[in-house]
Amino acid sequence: EICACLVGSEMCIETVTALDENGNEIKCEALFTFFLEETGKNYIVYTDDSVDENGHTRVFASTYDPDIDSQKLIPITSDREWEIIGRILNELQAGS
Repeated sequence: EICACLVGSEMCIETVTALDENGNEIKCEALFTFFLEETGKNYIVYTDDSVDENGHTRVFASTYDPDIDSQKLIPITSDREWEIIGRILNELQAGS
């Protein structure tokens, strides 16, 4: 589930409710969204602010349909999509 607001004519996604591996709901902070022309899908990247064993903040990604009122997160199943998302995250991290 995605909690969004409108800023001007743009949708601003603030929080995401995701499910953990046990099916528990977790409130997450939306980091950014993007549309990938190659797949024709909208993506959202978000975090629950947890850290991994190396001290890095865990980041997750899903697809979503912005045209549906009750927006649900859709799992990414393609290795190609994960490759592209990884590249985008690396570019953003290198630029910060």
